[in-house]
Amino acid sequence: MGLYFHTPQLGWAVGSGGTMLKTVDGGKKWKKVVSGTTASLSGIFFLDEKQGWAVGANGTIRRSQDGGNTWHSQLVDTQVALYSLSFVSPSEGWVVGGNGTILYTKDGGSHWVDQASKTNAALYGVQFLTARHGTAVGAVGTVLMTDDGGITWTPQETQGAVTLFDVYFSDTSTGWAVGNAGAIFQTTNGGHQWIDRTLPCTRTCTKLIDLLRVRFTDPQTGWIVGERGMVYRTTDSGFTWTEQGAVAKVSLFGLSFPDGTQGWASGEKGTIVHLTIGR
Repeated sequence: MGLYFHTPQLGWAVGSGGTMLKTVDGGKKWKKVVSGTTASLSGIFFLDEKQGWAVGANGTIRRSQDGGNTWHSQLVDTQVALYSLSFVSPSEGWVVGGNGTILYTKDGGSHWVDQASKTNAALYGVQFLTARHGTAVGAVGTVLMTDDGGITWTPQETQGAVTLFDVYFSDTSTGWAVGNAGAIFQTTNGGHQWIDRTLPCTRTCTKLIDLLRVRFTDPQTGWIVGERGMVYRTTDSGFTWTEQGAVAKVSLFGLSFPDGTQGWASGEKGTIVHLTIGR
């Protein structure tokens, strides 16, 4: 379901039943890793080649300090599903999940504290560019922003009740949120205002697909993956998105670009797809 590549050679993927995989050869071969849990895992992130975290169902947070070869549980005071995580240093990170849950650590996850989101909406995506500036998105058009490391989270207007599944900032001012029924929102002022750039429904379109992940490799070039293996790409900072076609027959929940030339997407049924920028 989720994956993360630290370099074009080194990557990890997670999925249902506590499944965890690692590659050291750019995805040619994947080795199964003992995650130590049977909980469904939805997100994984590595800060460097050694330090990583994975999150999932039933309040699951696992940590690795040896490149994902061994994993240890971290204690959290919640049973909600956790969907997304963002770390800015080996000590400082955030995790978001169901029922408006935002968890924060300043000691690498040895202790997690609840931050007040003031919402009950499920939060599916979070990104911190610095230790102070972060954004979380979720159900019913929820966009939350913080400028003080999550001490206070402020809701932002998106003019829509769509579920937002992911958020990504290419720099401190320019960011994107994507969600169901082709929803795309863009901000150019650090998340204070969001412009609706939802994909148009063309003649052949019967229902706009859900967009599940968005990533930019530079300020101009971005990718979105979603339902039914669909991929969209922009080369003009997201003003227009070009359908790249389906790269798989399943929905894609993971997207990672270790550099500007290639990336990987992951989805249902253990699907992992290699994307090259020249496609």
